[in-house]
Parts: sequence; structure tokens; C-alpha cells
Amino acid sequence: MYKLFFQLVFKRMDPERAHYAAFRWIRLAARVPVLRTFVAAALAPRYKELRTEALGLRMHGPFGLAAGFDKNAIAIDGMAMLGFDHVEIGTVTGEPQPGNPKKRLFRLVADRALINRMGFNNEGSAAVAERLAARNPVFRTTVGVNIGKTKVVAEADAAADYVKSTERLAAHADYLVVNVSSPNTPGLRNLQATESLRPLLTAVREAADRTVTGRRVPLLVKIAPDLADEDVDAVADLAVELGLDGIIATNTTIARESLGLKSPASLVQETGGLSGAPLKERSLAVLGRLYARVGDRITLVGVGGIENAEDAWQRILAGATLVQGYSAFIYEGPFYARAIHKGLAARLAASPYATLADAVGAETRKAAK
Repeated sequence: MYKLFFQLVFKRMDPERAHYAAFRWIRLAARVPVLRTFVAAALAPRYKELRTEALGLRMHGPFGLAAGFDKNAIAIDGMAMLGFDHVEIGTVTGEPQPGNPKKRLFRLVADRALINRMGFNNEGSAAVAERLAARNPVFRTTVGVNIGKTKVVAEADAAADYVKSTERLAAHADYLVVNVSSPNTPGLRNLQATESLRPLLTAVREAADRTVTGRRVPLLVKIAPDLADEDVDAVADLAVELGLDGIIATNTTIARESLGLKSPASLVQETGGLSGAPLKERSLAVLGRLYARVGDRITLVGVGGIENAEDAWQRILAGATLVQGYSAFIYEGPFYARAIHKGLAARLAASPYATLADAVGAETRKAAK
């Protein structure tokens, strides 16, 4: 039914306009008590065998919504209602910003992909912190907060900008993510170099610790799939050295030529980060490389091209404790999370592993022998 609706309605709409239309419907449904209960019962059934402990947190399962969909923390309950076990909001910047000029979001339907150059359009960390502080949750879900650099802030002043957001948002975050991997903010990816990343992550960690004294806020970094293998290794080593809690692999890619894209050249050539199915192979490779390097010392989150339960299962076997989706949600619709959970439960039952935790990294460990 959704796929027919997508073809007849959403496909004919501007992608950003369609996004906000769907967003409104999700938010409205979550505000109506009887309706949201019915929707959650249909779309968010719980599987005891998928219960997950990660980052010191207990979750209904391993599958969450990646950052980028809910930039301003306005639909957390709505996304939990649709079955996502955790919701990562943002990217949130120190100051509000409109993002890049429109048109800035493109569907590559033939490739089940998206290209975006949104540019961290968001209301800023002060407004988002105020919204999170006032939130009265309807559904229990884990909330991650993804922070990035304000565009007008110079690269040399990036750490102070991240610290500002951390001081405002850490108290409201179940976990915090430092995003240094979006291709749509000039100079941002330069911060992935270890000589820049080390002081940045250290400053954010210190800010989180002095802001939130009653608990440790888990801190993760999100990296790009376009890093060279030796740079992936360097980030992994740095994360262990600094006692980071996790790494999210991966963000969108600026690659085009090597992906075998089928969409019209006019779309493929749009600038911005590409997400969705074509990212699957590289994202999985980066994840496996990270796990081979860090093992169980830190939590890995797999994202990029996760369309179905098999994709999610392969990320878990490669080393991901948590997995996330976004682009496939646009194409699969409201039953996306339900299908992932059902398929994961079936795969776990058919596997030699007693628990989901036992499956984490199993294929990577096997390959290393």
C-alpha cells in the first residue's frame, strides 16, 4: 500500500516538501492517544530476544533512526511509535541556521538513494535544548543528540562551538554524537584528521562531564565512508585512546563513479552527500575494519544502506551493536522498523547464537582466524 502511495503521491512531490508532509502526519498521529496506541501496537511490536544493552543503556532492540530526519527534536514520540528503538536527533549546531539554498534534497529512485546538501538546517542548540527539557515522553525510547559545527564558525573555533552545544544539550541526551563527517559544511571533514579530532573530542568530553555530574553521557563520533583505510584505523585507535564510547559508521558519501548508479546523470551529478543502498558495501567494509581494530572495547553503530533485516543482520555480524536507518525509511514507509525487527528475530532464531550480543562481530572474528 505504501509503495503505491509513494509512486502516486510522494514521488511526484518535491522531496523536502514530502518530508515535511510526512513529518506532520507522524507528529499528529503521536498526539492522539487512541490513534498512537493503535499505531504502536501495529508497527512497534516488541521481541524479547532483541533487547539490547549498549552504551550503558537498555533498549527494546538494536534498530534506531539515524540523525538527519528529526533535526529539531520535534517528533521523537512519533518515531518511537513507528518502532524505532532509539532516535538520534540533529544534527544540531551551536547557532540556528537555515542551511543551504533550496533545492537541496534529491531522490535517486532507481538506486533507492538520496542526495542531500541540507547544510545542517536547524533551530540551534539553545532552542533544541529548551524543547528537550520540556518534553513529556509518551513512549520510552533512547534519545541520541548529534551535534555539528555552525557554518559561519571558523574551523579554528570549531571546538568552542561544539562545546557550546554540549553544555546546552548533554543533560538531555542519552548519548551524544560529534558529527565531523557531513560533506555539506565547508571544512567540517577536515576535523576527522586525528590532530584536529583529538582536541575536539577531548573538549566535548570535558564539557559533558562538567555539565552533567550525576551520570556519564556516552560520547560517540560519526565518520565518513570516504576515509582511507589507514585513516579509519587512526580514528579507531584515537577512540580507544580517549576512552570514547562509540563510533558511528558511516555518514553519507561524496563518491559517485564507483557506485554503479542507475539514475539520470542530471541527478547523480548533484553535489552533496549520497545515502541509501549504494552506500551499503563501503559502509559495511568500514564497520568490519573498525571492529577488527577495536573489538568489544567500544560500541559500534552501523548505518548506511540498511534497507532490510538482512542488511541489519550483516552489520551485527560485522561488529555493530546498534544499527540505524534513514534513507530506506523514505522508500519502505511506516512498516520499515517492524520488518527489520521481525526479520532480525527470525535470523537470530535460525542462527547458532543464543543472544544478539553473541552475534555481534561474529563474522569479523571468524575472518580474522
